[in-house]
Amino acid sequence: MKLALLSLATAALLGACQGDETVRAYGGADRVWLLETLDGAPFADRATLTFPETGRIAGDAPCNSYTAAMTAPYPWFDTGPIAATRRSCPALAAETAYLAALDAAALSEVAGDTLILSNTDGLSMVFKAAE
Repeated sequence: MKLALLSLATAALLGACQGDETVRAYGGADRVWLLETLDGAPFADRATLTFPETGRIAGDAPCNSYTAAMTAPYPWFDTGPIAATRRSCPALAAETAYLAALDAAALSEVAGDTLILSNTDGLSMVFKAAE
């Protein structure tokens, strides 16, 4: 009985020690991030990124809303498959570029009201926190 209680207590303590280690816990949470530039060029359409809960991202691309899993520890950034609604609009090419870049991002950095997603191939996505 003592061994069973010790095992249960150990499991409970280990579970309590496992917090959010994603970009959400390092300044990404509780903000709506607006994409300002993609690969150094101003992004003319509206695209947002949020970290609504541990292990998830969500937002609005130029035409559709989207969500995905994101459990990589900071500073890494790795989404699961991105699920998006399927509305068509004139900015569909911009949306395709945005979602492809989001999927390709591998690193994240939060500095105040700026979030940068990048990868080793030269991708750069600069977001600013909405006011």
